[in-house]
Amino acid sequence: MPEIKSPETIPETNKVKIFLAGSIEMDTAEDWQHRVVEALADEPVILLNPRREHWHNDWKQSKDEPEFKRQVEWELDALAKSDRILMYFDPHSKSPISLLEMGLYAQSGKLLVVCPEGFWRKGNVDIVCDKYNVPQFSTLQELVAHVREML
Repeated sequence: MPEIKSPETIPETNKVKIFLAGSIEMDTAEDWQHRVVEALADEPVILLNPRREHWHNDWKQSKDEPEFKRQVEWELDALAKSDRILMYFDPHSKSPISLLEMGLYAQSGKLLVVCPEGFWRKGNVDIVCDKYNVPQFSTLQELVAHVREML
């Protein structure tokens, strides 16, 4: 199973592509993506991981900042090209971009969500998942087990 990290090229392939959406906030959110990559290492999928090896907090959050723009465009492309989107909301983070991405893909049929107790907008996430029949899981382990069954 290859892991493709931003900003690496997303390969054109028939393999199932899974985007690891959710909390990334450095020094706040756990590196849950790493846990999922390890848990699915023996599966024939491509994991699209937006957690960049080299991120610079001094990059201006502007479309005029080339590396910031490259990151956002990579994420949007990866979301669009993915067959499934795994989304984890870390209770220690705010994750505004994850909430935005959830809104974009709530009706896509691709989204699978973990939103533990303690996430500041859990109620909103739960209601959106209920309204659009987005499968929700209590833990990452449950989500990974479900993904394995799907494959």
